[in-house]
Amino acid sequence: MDKFAFDTAKSIRFGVGILDNLAALVKAQIGDRVMLVTDPGMMGTGIVERAVSLLSDGGIAVELFSDVEADPPEHVVLAAVDKARAANAQGILGLGGGSSLDVAKLVALLVQGNETLEDVYGVNKVRGRRLPLILVPTTAGTGSEVTPISIVTTGASEKMGVVSPVLLPDVAVLDPALTYGLPPHITAATGIDAMVHAIEAFASASPNNNPLSRMLATQALTLMGRSCSKPSRMVRTWLRGRICFWGQCWPGRPLQILPSLRFTRLPIRWAGTSTFRMAFPMRWFCRMFCASTL
Repeated sequence: MDKFAFDTAKSIRFGVGILDNLAALVKAQIGDRVMLVTDPGMMGTGIVERAVSLLSDGGIAVELFSDVEADPPEHVVLAAVDKARAANAQGILGLGGGSSLDVAKLVALLVQGNETLEDVYGVNKVRGRRLPLILVPTTAGTGSEVTPISIVTTGASEKMGVVSPVLLPDVAVLDPALTYGLPPHITAATGIDAMVHAIEAFASASPNNNPLSRMLATQALTLMGRSCSKPSRMVRTWLRGRICFWGQCWPGRPLQILPSLRFTRLPIRWAGTSTFRMAFPMRWFCRMFCASTL
């Protein structure tokens, strides 16, 4: 077998209602001063309020940064870094969709001031360490909680990535109940997003594609196929776990033609373009996948 590297989050906690353990996790991993990174849309869901209440009741001081934007621009990342420094945060808690988690990763990395954002753009450019980091996804599509990458919008619409195992969190907290309030079309879009990436992981020609990545991709595709016909609570519970599977396929799935649309100058949102991006290769992939798994 050829050599390969496989990195993922140090710890993954999964279960309906597991958010109730948030204070204990933060206390153990971070301490008693944390900055919570989220977005304005999350502020109206009641989830942020609940998280802050759980942390406060556990004796943890919370600094809130709620200005994350979709496809976060550089100035949002830098503003969050400044706020974390001013609060003397001992660690970072990301709560929300992929954009919030991406920002949380970068804040944890940059807040100590050893590197600038420009220094770390690219693959394995990170040289320093980060603050303790806990990620709590509230959607099921990006897999950001178990992927070593953050995406930042530079200029008007061009995107750059930071790719490093250092960005992987200490703990990923997967509570399917946080996705129960999502509209069906959001569940569908994020499910398709996850499917696209699992396909890319399975079919990747990367030298680092490996048995672990392919195993996770196959399992994710198999179980998502059973889960996505109707967005019920049970389906969302299963889907939340499946997204974690595909996210961990990342070591065998460097960016290829399909996801490269994300790094163009076009103002294209990620999950909403997945169906478009897969329209032509889907017929070929289905033949190849079925033949290889028989």
